[in-house]
Amino acid sequence: MASVTVKHLWKEYGEQIVLENLSLHVADREFVTIIGASGCGKTTFLRMLLGVEQPTKGQLLIDGQPVPAEPGPDRGIVFQRYSLFPHLSVIENLLLGLEFSGSRWLGKLFGAKRRAAVEKAESLLEAIGLHAARDKYPSQLSGGMQQRLSIAQSVIREPKILLLDEPFGALDPGITADMHEIILRLWQANRMTVFMITHDLKESFQLGTRLLVFDKRRHDPHAPERYGATVTYDIPLNRKKHTMSTPALPAELVQG
Repeated sequence: MASVTVKHLWKEYGEQIVLENLSLHVADREFVTIIGASGCGKTTFLRMLLGVEQPTKGQLLIDGQPVPAEPGPDRGIVFQRYSLFPHLSVIENLLLGLEFSGSRWLGKLFGAKRRAAVEKAESLLEAIGLHAARDKYPSQLSGGMQQRLSIAQSVIREPKILLLDEPFGALDPGITADMHEIILRLWQANRMTVFMITHDLKESFQLGTRLLVFDKRRHDPHAPERYGATVTYDIPLNRKKHTMSTPALPAELVQG
């Protein structure tokens, strides 16, 4: 389960109000796309879901509980810029998260646990088309390949919620189409709740089961910082198209 409830949420930085009186409920396994003008609080909202920002007022709940005040394995995030370790190979980048979660003190797995982790990482690389590059380093990968690896990093520990902050904004259109298919397959297989920021309206309709538009309801040209954004449109989209057209991932990548 990974439902999200927002109750009268405000976010302020000093005199600047970024988000005001935001309320909504997102059910488990929804794919929520978010659009809105630059600076209207979209990324701030994702950062609050991640746990690196805290609400000024109101509540932000995951499965009825307040979001922890720090990131956790139940929430994965992918940014537009790749968050890879340049000194590690592709397979090592993926294994790192599994090793730290499986061995907190040593950060290293051995024996059967390591073999299971390697098998899981290789299955995921196969699913996203990167198995042939398993021993390469990030600098040897194209932009699309690096972003595929970033997404794999975020889902290998099977988070309940995946946060995407314009993950495909820097990619060519042809590569972006492939990334759309990959992210939909991972969403379905891992049964995650997804929040994705995008500036591409077409992309938001293609991927989402629900579209949120962030904007300010009130404007004061003499004090623009005194009013924040909220959800001005909440549009349900067609979820059926995804489940009918997107091939499934291998069974070993699907959560139990």
